[in-house]
Amino acid sequence: MDDSTDATVRPYDHDADWPALWSLKRAFERELGSADDEKAARYEGKLTDDYRAGYREWVADCVRRDPGCVLVADDDGPVGYCFLLPADLAYIWDAAVVNELYLAPEYRGSGLADDLFEAALAHAAEQSLPLDRVVLDVDPENERAARFYERFDFEPWAELVARSVGGTKRSRR
Repeated sequence: MDDSTDATVRPYDHDADWPALWSLKRAFERELGSADDEKAARYEGKLTDDYRAGYREWVADCVRRDPGCVLVADDDGPVGYCFLLPADLAYIWDAAVVNELYLAPEYRGSGLADDLFEAALAHAAEQSLPLDRVVLDVDPENERAARFYERFDFEPWAELVARSVGGTKRSRR
């Protein structure tokens, strides 16, 4: 795709945009899991009907709490989205939190991701935040994403660590 598009960025409309948002969300999850077969199976396995229903209600609740926290890139229907957590969840990281940013592959390189992200950052600037910052997590192996966020002056801030909920108990030292 060339650098021009007639697409626009606008707030998500839950009734009209849900089917397209779910399609984009599935694509986002599948790309996250594409690094290896085990990870792919985990991400694919979570995309159940129950997950879909729960995610749908969660998105609707977030938008009710903070209209504009979910933005879509629209080109005769949503082709991407940016999900900024509602302002009342800013205390999770004492900041605005970008939960997800995804753009359909055929729109990448068009400048539309910049437009979508700039709109999300503008919405974050309107939120009442404990600290004046925006945080997000990015896979360090996703060099394209890292370069994208660096262009917006994001820099490493902390290291996220994780374990399974059913993991082993703490070790005694």
